Amino acid sequence: MIGCALPFAVAELSLVFCSIFGSSPALKTTTLQSLSHEKLRWMMSMEKANTSLVRTKSDQLAETMMAAMKSPPSSDHSANGVVEGGGNLSRKSSRRLTGASPGGGGKNTHIRKSRSAQISQIKLELDDVSSGAALSRASSASLGLSFSFTGFTMPPEEIADSKPFSDDDIPEDIETGPRTKFQTEPTLPIYLKFTDVTYKIVIKGMTTTEEKDILNGITGSVNPGEVLALMGPSGSGKTTLLNLLGGRLCHPISGGSISYNDQAYSKFLKSRIGFVTQDDVLFPHLTVKETLTYAARLRLPKTFTKEQKEKRALDVIYELGLERCQDTMIGGSFVRGVSGGERKRVCIGNEIIINPSLLFLDEPTSGLDSTTALRIVQMLQDIAEAGKTVVTTIHQPSSRLFHKFDKLILLGKGSLLYFGKASEAITYFHSIGCSPLISMNPAEFLLDLANGNINDVSLPSELEDKVQMGNAEPETPSGKPSPAVVHEYLVEAYETRVAETEKKRLMVPIPLDEELKSKVCSHKRQWGASWGEQYSILFWRGIKERRHDYFSWLRITQVLSTAVILGLLWWQSDAKNPKDLQDQAGLLFFIAVFWGFFPVFTAIFTFPQERAMLSKERAADMYRLSAYFLARTTSDLPLDLILPVLFLLVVYFMAGLRLSAAPFFLTILTVFLCIVAAQGLGLAIGATLMDLKRATTLASVTVMTFMLAGGFFVQRVPIFFSWIRYMSFNYHTYKLLLKVQYEHISHTINGIRIDSGATEVAALIAMVFGYRFLAYLSLRRMKLQSGT
Repeated sequence: MIGCALPFAVAELSLVFCSIFGSSPALKTTTLQSLSHEKLRWMMSMEKANTSLVRTKSDQLAETMMAAMKSPPSSDHSANGVVEGGGNLSRKSSRRLTGASPGGGGKNTHIRKSRSAQISQIKLELDDVSSGAALSRASSASLGLSFSFTGFTMPPEEIADSKPFSDDDIPEDIETGPRTKFQTEPTLPIYLKFTDVTYKIVIKGMTTTEEKDILNGITGSVNPGEVLALMGPSGSGKTTLLNLLGGRLCHPISGGSISYNDQAYSKFLKSRIGFVTQDDVLFPHLTVKETLTYAARLRLPKTFTKEQKEKRALDVIYELGLERCQDTMIGGSFVRGVSGGERKRVCIGNEIIINPSLLFLDEPTSGLDSTTALRIVQMLQDIAEAGKTVVTTIHQPSSRLFHKFDKLILLGKGSLLYFGKASEAITYFHSIGCSPLISMNPAEFLLDLANGNINDVSLPSELEDKVQMGNAEPETPSGKPSPAVVHEYLVEAYETRVAETEKKRLMVPIPLDEELKSKVCSHKRQWGASWGEQYSILFWRGIKERRHDYFSWLRITQVLSTAVILGLLWWQSDAKNPKDLQDQAGLLFFIAVFWGFFPVFTAIFTFPQERAMLSKERAADMYRLSAYFLARTTSDLPLDLILPVLFLLVVYFMAGLRLSAAPFFLTILTVFLCIVAAQGLGLAIGATLMDLKRATTLASVTVMTFMLAGGFFVQRVPIFFSWIRYMSFNYHTYKLLLKVQYEHISHTINGIRIDSGATEVAALIAMVFGYRFLAYLSLRRMKLQSGT
């Protein structure tokens, strides 16, 4: 076999050298004909050696070219046509020889057409694969040289395209990442059932109070390995039902039963449930890798080491196809970051990282293009195949998305219009007389019915008779029943034909061991980390997240420009005479007011802005509230100390304050104590009201009152108003600054007596802890459940 192939190789090399060194066209033609003759003899010898080789399209190309060279060319156009057709033929035949791709030599190759029958498919062993690869490469090489002969130059990408490749060489979509099956360890199977679920909300008016029905007797079930879709128009109750099933709503005005493995909801399920909210609640300044790593360290069980948790985070990154953006910030409204599809996959990764038994998703495809949405839903299908129970709301899926769901619940105005297999939904509505009159997406057809829109839907005879007999509401101007009549008919049809059967089916006990059922009803919470670990993780996460805000050029410019202005206004002031001392006292009071006002309005935004994140993470039992609160309040302290130091370095020496080490550092310490106390007030106001407008209004009035009662503007405060100054951190900070600067000059400055300062320090320390304790109590009372 090697001897047969040797002349062909020599001839091929000679033609290559001719092409490179610019030989005459006649020489090129002679060499090409010689090459083709040698190739034909070599292939015939191959056939005699192994009769199981098949006739491929590459052989047909070689014979076609042989015939074209022997016959005189009619025109350049015909010759070009043969070559171009051969080029397409060669690429197609090369792609069918999957065994010729790199790394595929160990697999059997299926060749479809045999020279004898051209029907049966046979398998080639390793030697046959090698000969097949050589044959394909030879045909590709002859194709490239034939282009040189006819006067065309084949581009490098076309030459690369003519090489054989396998399906693994197909590039994946850059946006959605590689396609990966979820390989996760087994999890606790949970069978979810819900019967006659109702939910109401109380609307309080100025004089009246009324109840509004959100859900009216919803019944259904979903098992491990299935994906249940909740569909319906906006306001039909999809999100409310999802929140009830996920244990996110604990409202007294609700009815029906929801069971997990025939057991009631318990706190244990928090660690077995993943819940992806409709809004992507993520920290914008953390990277994808940091976000998932912190989630893994907080949520995975204590039996995992830190290295194992970090490895799980990396595994999820690769499973979701996020490796190309793992070091990119999440981004937000004012921060550029990852795309919408990548952000949604990060949210899903935050939940699947714990290998949940139940996964709930609220409209995971909203705002995504159809391709990315399809990949998200396919990912959910892979998750379900691993033995998990998946429930998702979907607003208006494409036809491809619709066929990915196993079960479907169709809601309309809070009522159940259909529950069953998604593939049988059209059949059911056809059975009750509602069929589409034109070809349309099944999801669009179902949503039209749920909205009462029957413009392109055939009317059932029962509904037409009901309208004609005058037993229903008046018809619409188009002569068709109103949406309310259609809705009533669909609800009645489901209750009479399907509802009772489904309820009886749900009464059958789940075939599970009692041990599996008892695990679900455990009331013991499972924390992924100890209290100290939670505090440490949240502390460093807080510093990484907020360092960008603290050291933004706008904030630094604000502080430094204010410092320079103050330094110029009080340039090298002297406190030796009473008039200059009065001016310096005004500077000290401004410092006390500025570093009391600035932190209050910064801290007000802390908890209202993080409320969504706090609700989401606390609902999943990621950490204790005390660990979060302490980490959140202490992680700001190192950052809060830097800007005041820069401020005082400019003001202190420009204004010519007391030039000594002890007064300088005592001034810094006093300002820092004032900042921490003012922050406590801002945290308490923000946590108590949880509304930025009201909190800002209350803080403005409070800080202004503290400033006016601080003792600089009014020295003789009325007795009935004087008690406020003792609650003012401005007053205590001002007295301490006067003591530090002027205790060696006088014991009374502007009517304020300078004493030891112990009372002022104790008052500021009491404010530091008192205001923060009030903020913590307010957070404890806050309802962390999301949704309504």
